[in-house]
Amino acid sequence: MSKNHRGSGIRNLPLHGRGECPVCKRTGVKILYEQTVDGQTVKVCKICNAKLKHEAKKAAAAAAATASTATAEAAAE
Repeated sequence: MSKNHRGSGIRNLPLHGRGECPVCKRTGVKILYEQTVDGQTVKVCKICNAKLKHEAKKAAAAAAATASTATAEAAAE
């Protein structure tokens, strides 16, 4: 299995892929994951990548639940 975010995969990046995460403001962490934050595509750390993906999944589930509830109410009337 490929490990793109380790060793030789990040050697060609500036500072070996390390920097300050624009979301959590931590320094010295690997900034390797592209995410859209406030309409801009930025590179974030692993923890913020997981957090943003979880929030998007949670919002999609809530939207689906709201849509199904509205459809059920419309059918009942």
